Amino acid sequence: MITVAALYVDQHGCYENQQGVEVWSEQKDARKYAGPHPVIAHPPCQLWGKLAFVNYKRWGGVHNRPGNDGGCFAAALEAVNKYGGVLEHPAQTKAFPEHGIPSPKIMGWQKTIDGAWVCEVWQSAYGHKANKATWLYYV
Repeated sequence: MITVAALYVDQHGCYENQQGVEVWSEQKDARKYAGPHPVIAHPPCQLWGKLAFVNYKRWGGVHNRPGNDGGCFAAALEAVNKYGGVLEHPAQTKAFPEHGIPSPKIMGWQKTIDGAWVCEVWQSAYGHKANKATWLYYV
């Protein structure tokens, strides 16, 4: 069985006690992941979404500044590029263009210029209660 590292996940969430899954929660600080396993990365998304700027304007504070996730997205992307795996973020995330990842444009997987892959999926197709579009980046 292959081992994967689940980065930026709830330590008591769906990956807990899964055989072959090494859980990297907030407490373990997934930014410090140094391999060697492929990753499933779920970096924090609230500061990258459509409403991040609105929330920042309303509440202010450096901790609310759009994109100010403490390097979590960048570290997740680096781990996927180095060890292989998949990174997941909400559709229309500002993190993809900020980090040079092309947005999915059509249905299905699309190969990027650097050989990675991107696609859009709907989490409701996999059992999520809400219709939630999600972008995936795969190496």
